[in-house]
Amino acid sequence: MSSFIEIKNLCFSYPGDAQNAAVPVLHDINLNIKKGEYVAVLGRNGSGKSTLAKLMNLILLPTSGSVSVNGKLLSEDLSDEECIEVRRNIGMVFQNPDNQLVATVVEEDIAFGPENLGVAPEEIRRRVDEALRIVGMSDFARHSPHQLSGGQKQRIAIAGIIAILPECIVFDESTAMLDPSGRKEVMDTIEELNRNRGITVITITHNMDEAVRADRVVVVDKGRIVKDGTPKQVFSRPEELWSLGLSVPQVTELFDMLRCLGADLPEGITDEEEGAKLLFEFIKNRN
Repeated sequence: MSSFIEIKNLCFSYPGDAQNAAVPVLHDINLNIKKGEYVAVLGRNGSGKSTLAKLMNLILLPTSGSVSVNGKLLSEDLSDEECIEVRRNIGMVFQNPDNQLVATVVEEDIAFGPENLGVAPEEIRRRVDEALRIVGMSDFARHSPHQLSGGQKQRIAIAGIIAILPECIVFDESTAMLDPSGRKEVMDTIEELNRNRGITVITITHNMDEAVRADRVVVVDKGRIVKDGTPKQVFSRPEELWSLGLSVPQVTELFDMLRCLGADLPEGITDEEEGAKLLFEFIKNRN
């Protein structure tokens, strides 16, 4: 896999004014994300993770350091056409789907992005139909988006991003407002896009059971990357994450508690099915 996003020595501060000094948010961030990766970014509120996402999509520009996407350095010197291309390559899905729904009919909402990119009508029709199929919402093409459930709305928002054919999608707390059913719908769609479509996925989340589904977990604290590894590596030391104000998957916490009680069980268990098998074997061997 080749590099898709390269971040070097990145610092970012929100500008101050006559009464207030600038507010530093990110400090010396170095991060390399490859094409096709599925990366979860974790951090407590105010850690800088959403700011980091906006820097990948040209919503913000670095105070110092650099961000490159597909080998193109993101800067204020880019032409309007180059900015559009960057934003087309990295789509963003935000926390509240209502903020991304712009039309009164589902298929028209999905067509909005390609239309603004000047895509031919027949190609727009094909993209809309394909995007609806990918997110499992083909039967809702003529519905009003605002009459759908939260999970369905978020899938329509994702379809709108898919229709512009991005190479990467950033999900910024995209399941935070959803019930468990809606959350599962969106997570299944995210995995479909990554595993079967090869789209690079970056998901910013507080949900540890979502994070373990990623290939890689990056933990941000006080504007710095403090952990970067596989879910098993990152969650193998629950006490370190707790000290950062984060939780761990329930199965990981259970195994940690059992080890503290003297059980001879492995660290870093993040998969519930794997955990159930290990517990079954552990109990069987004790009897």
